[in-house]
Amino acid sequence: MAILEKIRSRSLFLILVIGLALFAFVISGVFSKNSGTGKSTVGEVNGEPILRQDFAYKVENMSRRYGANATTVQVVNQVWNQEVRGIVLGQQYEDLGINIEKDQILEVVKANPAFASDPTFQNEAGVFDEGKFIEFIANLKANNPAGYQQWKMQEDALINASKEQSYFNLIKAGVGSTLKEGELAYHLETDKVDVKYVKIPYTSIPDSTVNVSDSEIESYVKKHENEFKQESSRDVRYVYFEEKASDDDVKEIENDLSKLLKNSIVYNEATKADDTVAGFKTTTDLRDFVNRNSDIKFDTTYVTKAQLPAAFADTLYNLPVGGVFGPYKDGNFYKLSRMVHKKEGGSVKASHILISYDGAGAQPKESRTKEEAKAKADEILAKVKANPDDFAALARDNSEDPGSASKGGTYDNIPAGQMVPAFNDYIFDNPIGSIGVVETQFGYHVIKIDDKYDVVQIATIAREIEPSENTINDLFTATTKFQMAAVSGDFQEEAKSSNYTVRPVNQVKALDENIPGIGNQRGIVQWAFNADTEVGDVKRFNTPNGYAVIQLTGKRKEGLATAKDASARVLPILRKQKKAAMIMEQNAGKSIDELAKSNNVNVSGATGLTMKTPTISGAGREPKVVGVAMGLSEGENSSLIEGENGVFMVSVTKKEIAPSLDNYATYANSQKTLNRNRASFAAYNALKDAADIEDERADIY
Repeated sequence: MAILEKIRSRSLFLILVIGLALFAFVISGVFSKNSGTGKSTVGEVNGEPILRQDFAYKVENMSRRYGANATTVQVVNQVWNQEVRGIVLGQQYEDLGINIEKDQILEVVKANPAFASDPTFQNEAGVFDEGKFIEFIANLKANNPAGYQQWKMQEDALINASKEQSYFNLIKAGVGSTLKEGELAYHLETDKVDVKYVKIPYTSIPDSTVNVSDSEIESYVKKHENEFKQESSRDVRYVYFEEKASDDDVKEIENDLSKLLKNSIVYNEATKADDTVAGFKTTTDLRDFVNRNSDIKFDTTYVTKAQLPAAFADTLYNLPVGGVFGPYKDGNFYKLSRMVHKKEGGSVKASHILISYDGAGAQPKESRTKEEAKAKADEILAKVKANPDDFAALARDNSEDPGSASKGGTYDNIPAGQMVPAFNDYIFDNPIGSIGVVETQFGYHVIKIDDKYDVVQIATIAREIEPSENTINDLFTATTKFQMAAVSGDFQEEAKSSNYTVRPVNQVKALDENIPGIGNQRGIVQWAFNADTEVGDVKRFNTPNGYAVIQLTGKRKEGLATAKDASARVLPILRKQKKAAMIMEQNAGKSIDELAKSNNVNVSGATGLTMKTPTISGAGREPKVVGVAMGLSEGENSSLIEGENGVFMVSVTKKEIAPSLDNYATYANSQKTLNRNRASFAAYNALKDAADIEDERADIY
């Protein structure tokens, strides 16, 4: 009673404390810089908002369509791309006055093959009937509101697709190619040059002898700003604690299975006496025994030797009936197996050629009667009997079974009862090598029995190798100890002292979800980008198979990459430039033969080089080298050329300039088609790059 009185006397104080705690919890979400709570939009495109509620509805619908084949972030990204495209292009439609009026919608529907070929909307002549379509939609609106909403969404998609086609058709109409461009394309393709050349590869100078400073990298980045713009990103490192069975766990599973082999003594409460329970070797009720003791239920299937675990196939297949093998490790399981039964010829390899006819259960390639199908099957049978080796080719050319025709008509490991009765009876009742014709509901089958296999039925007790409760508890303790040590000490040193592997992951983007080595871990990415997470912070995360202790090691802002971040890309470029300068300085003034001799390389030859495909045999793609060669006269030598893969010198041995044409319209038209095919993609990307886009997906998802 005294305790209750104290609680009552302090109830007001407790209510205030709880209220303040709840208020703090709610208000922290409002003021948290990175929280998506309360946001009504997912982003903006040129000032036009993408409403969060509408966006979430579209994400949900698309997630249903994809199911488990796509993650939430993948779906979010796809919906986002669709929304951005819709707004960017929609603003262009509005500016240009591109629209589809209601009376034009029927024309759009009629032009869509999915509707035009639907029997629901066709008249007796098989032609799209506008009246039937209008009646269908009216009925949908009156009797099926959900279906009508689906149609409205489909209608909007059709209208937008039609607007998009009109818009890009306008752009394509303005894209062409002149006869002069056609002439250039002609000569790029048909002018040819033969050369002899010397290549001094950049690999002849070791990378270690070429120094590139940070200031040189920084200078290069500034001169090529457009190539080195970077998104905001984070660097992390982690130690992974995998939840897996210990050696003791594995041994215990193995011992438990070994005990199942023998009979055991169990006290019977009802009779107050010990009972002897049969073990796996002697039990007469294998199904019950396996189902009680195995992680995989009893299977009555007969299998061939090829279907048994490869490492143990010989041993298992040759067991006598009643013989037992194990325990043995197969993948992530420990197993005991007992031979139940053996059956000779229980599985068949057979090939067939199906010839169907009108009205049969399979679609014939051409219209034919039953009698014509029988005659064709007999004709093929005669060919096969005359030359059985032709069976596969005849099956590929004639069989109307799409499942096997491409494989020469062959089905392997056919168990009894899998095929339709007449087919099944023929392949099991006749010896290997038999060839004949049988009739089924699908048509006529020309069948050849290729092989027969003996099959076995094996009862197997399988125990999955998984960590014990003690191992899981020990892992949690080890993870917690490391986390606490890493928070207060040096992450790398603490890992080293415990012999843990530290794995770095750099340039993680805000909408990434996969952490290499761990898998889908969206929570880690969100934590790394949280405004409250500082460089050096450590946190533990649960993973599907254990724990990961993560440390944030770096933050990058959106903008121009630093010399350090760009080093991996820029260093090879600058190193190659310096090597080229060194090679050219060392070999200035040398003839092509002197160049080859002094650098211990050969003078090589290449023929038929063109600017359209500037690849030199034995040297790779070298557009600059081929371009220089094209500018030389026959018999003329070049100076040293800085190529893609080395420094070159070329000597033109033959040059063929294609004769002028009376008209270059063919080449101009080809170039125009090529330009127009690129126009839609290029135009949209240009509009998107120019758009003012605010993206807040990472704050919400």
